[in-house]
This record gives sequence, C-alpha cells and structure tokens, in this order.
Amino acid sequence: MTLQLPSEIVVERFLPTARAMLATRLDEKGWTQQEIADQLGVTQAAVSKYGSGSVTVEERFREDARMQQTIERIADGLAAGEMDEFAVLGELLALVREFEDRGPICAVHEEEMPALQGMGCDLCVRGTDTAVKAERAVLSSVRRATRLLADSAVVVDAIPNVGMNVGMALPDAGDALDVAAVPGRIHDLRGRVNVPSNPEFGASEHVAGTILAAMAVDPSRRAALNLSTDEAVLDAAHEQGIELLEFDAGYEDRDERLEAAFRERGGVPRVIYHSGAFGIEPITYVFGESAVEAAELAVELLAEADT
Repeated sequence: MTLQLPSEIVVERFLPTARAMLATRLDEKGWTQQEIADQLGVTQAAVSKYGSGSVTVEERFREDARMQQTIERIADGLAAGEMDEFAVLGELLALVREFEDRGPICAVHEEEMPALQGMGCDLCVRGTDTAVKAERAVLSSVRRATRLLADSAVVVDAIPNVGMNVGMALPDAGDALDVAAVPGRIHDLRGRVNVPSNPEFGASEHVAGTILAAMAVDPSRRAALNLSTDEAVLDAAHEQGIELLEFDAGYEDRDERLEAAFRERGGVPRVIYHSGAFGIEPITYVFGESAVEAAELAVELLAEADT
C-alpha cells in the first residue's frame, strides 16, 4: 500500500501552487522579483520560474474558487500594507483546513492512496474517535456489498426499473442521514450492474426508511437492499425457512406501517415484499445485520431462483 500523509500533499503541491499564484498576482501589482522573493521566502530564481510557468502546479487547487479568492485577498492585503506574515499564514492555514475537509486535498490523497477511496475519510478533520470508526465500518460494508452485487451475474435481472440500492445504518441511527447508501442508486446498464458512485450517508430515502423502521423493532437489522419482487425468489426464501412478510405497496406512512407490522410479527423477517400497485413497481427487501450480509443473502436467493 502506498502511504502518503496529507501534509506531504500540502508541502509538495498546495504550497508551490499558492506561491506561484501569489507571485503572479504580486507581479501584476508591480512588485519586483526580489520583493516577491523576500515576501515568499524563496530565491529570485524561483520567482522567475513561477513567472515563466516552469513550476508544476496542481490544477485542482489553482482552479478552485476558494484558492483564487484567498490568493487575491492576500495579494491585495500585502500590496496595501494591510496584511503581515502572520495574517497570510492564517489565511493559508484556513484554506488548507477547508481543502482537507472532503476537498481537493482529499481528492489528491485518494489518488495517491486508492485504499481511501469511498471511505469518506476525514481523519484530518475529526481524527480517530469511535464515531468516525463506526462510520468508516458502515461505508466499508456498503462498498463491499456493492462489489458483491456487481460481480454476481444473477443480480442484473433483479434490479427494479426504479433502481436498486443497498444501505446500512449506524448503530444509533436516528434518521436517513445516518444511513449510508449509493447516490443515484444501482442500475442495469446494458446488461451489467452499474454502481455509479461510492456510498455516502444520506444518499437513500426508501431503503433508509425501511432500515430505520426495522431497527425500531430489531436494532440488529441495520442493513437492507431492494430487488424486483419475483415468485421464484420468494419460493427460494421460503425453502430456506425464512418467514416472509407481505406489506402494502402504498408510499403514504409506509415506514410507520412497516414498523407496526414488524411489531405485530414480533420481529423483522429477513425478507419482506409487496406486489405493487398502480404506478408502483413490486419490490422485495432483503435484510441483514450488515450490508454484506444482506447482499450475500440476496445473491444466494437469486442464484437458487435461477436454477
């Protein structure tokens, strides 16, 4: 695994870009190369390189409006004699913190360390507290579940027209923002399972609501995914000894009705379904204690139904 600290990106990419941009703006304001060099703490030769464009800059930083506004503010402040080195340092450190909070520094960091992709990493901002670890574990499970679904040939035909999603909630989830799922849902793209992006919290409505209704009765049922309702899949579940629950397809008060049905049943079945209604596609939900567990059961049932 490639190991790179975000601070390396700040030193090797952010700082040269900031210096080059600032040198350009101060040059435009009539400063000499030596004056710019003294202000930036570099040699006159380095300033000359900034001016000639021979210094490599990070385009994502240079094109960011926040970077442009900060450099403009610093250049104006220095030119007017209204900003000292301490103030400049404060401006740049504030910008670094913004860029490290799911910003362009994170984007560069994920390219250098692909293992971070899709984790929602925010170590720079929040550190390694327990809550952050729980979020990462949930995101990791959903990400692994999407890979399992994408790699299973039997899944594509089970994707509803409205799309499939797989979600997992934090242990103490209170609303949909505490449930991670796939933004834009999973779709059938020319006969292949298309996962459009990495999971994020707050990316689902219906699957998240279904999970929260289940957790209100059984906190261990923290994950679920949706499939098209298929009698063969329901039969496969029945053959495994799974007690099915059929519920009404209507969207009005669905989550409340589901929670009431779970309480009446005395628990949350691994599989629930509805047969659709006018304008509503028949949908089946498969539950698990984790997103991976829900995906594994769904693939197993689909494979049995396909035989």
